Amino acid sequence: MRGSLITAIRKNKESYLLMTPYMIFFLAFTILPVVIAIILGFTYFSMVEAPRFIGWHNYIRMFLDDDVFIIAVKNTLLFAFITGPIGYMLSFLVAWMINDMPRTLRSIATTIFYIPAIAAPSIYPMWFQFFSPDEYGYVNSFLINLGFIEDPIAWLLDPKYVMWVLILVQLWLSLGISFLAFIAGLQTIDKSMYEAGVMDGIKNRFQELWYITLPSMVPQLVFGAVMQIVAAFSVADVSIELAGFPSTDYAAETMVTHLRDYLNIRYELGYTSAISVVLFVMMIFSSRLTTKLLHKVGS
Repeated sequence: MRGSLITAIRKNKESYLLMTPYMIFFLAFTILPVVIAIILGFTYFSMVEAPRFIGWHNYIRMFLDDDVFIIAVKNTLLFAFITGPIGYMLSFLVAWMINDMPRTLRSIATTIFYIPAIAAPSIYPMWFQFFSPDEYGYVNSFLINLGFIEDPIAWLLDPKYVMWVLILVQLWLSLGISFLAFIAGLQTIDKSMYEAGVMDGIKNRFQELWYITLPSMVPQLVFGAVMQIVAAFSVADVSIELAGFPSTDYAAETMVTHLRDYLNIRYELGYTSAISVVLFVMMIFSSRLTTKLLHKVGS
């Protein structure tokens, strides 16, 4: 086994040489940080003294003593289970609808739908104005004028409403990298396959979608799903910008905002690492499960 590996490396040494810069960066900035985080998760490390091994204490504290972490897990899963699948399907649906447009119109439509994903930091004030807690907020003003409510609602401060507002905003931001991957995947499908499908009995666009389009772009579907899962589990900026940091009664706390709290404010790097490891495991599990389901589309 070892001999065959060495032989393969010698035979394809030019290819391995070209891969070396990427592998160095991948090991240094992806694998190594993950390994360090796993190790630090078993230590107490306040960043002003050397790490001290404490075993499973951080994980026990996380699930048994940290009530805010439990709230953060619930909110993160709520974001993931709602914005993940809906954002994924919305990205594919929009990409599928604009795919048959002429090239110029398709480029314009792609730019329009992708703008929210790249302009999010500058658009948060607009959403804050929409859900402003006074009567000058657009939503409150609209509902008061229609007679649905008498007093303004503090949408971003009231724990009953804040999460649903953030989910709405996150869905609006969901046409990101997945959307571009679907556009690219749809453009690579051989048009002759659709002609052959008509001859084989496919009668409408939905049969065409299920039997030809989806099986032909499984790699793009998997990539889009992984990116959507990462985005759904790593929600933080929308919560911080609109609900504050921390939010009222931690109602909009997510695992990433909780992680930032312990990293940037409390300087507990050991506990922060433990939180990041749990989040990493959740992402990996969700990605593997989704990948297995999507590969069945092409089978």
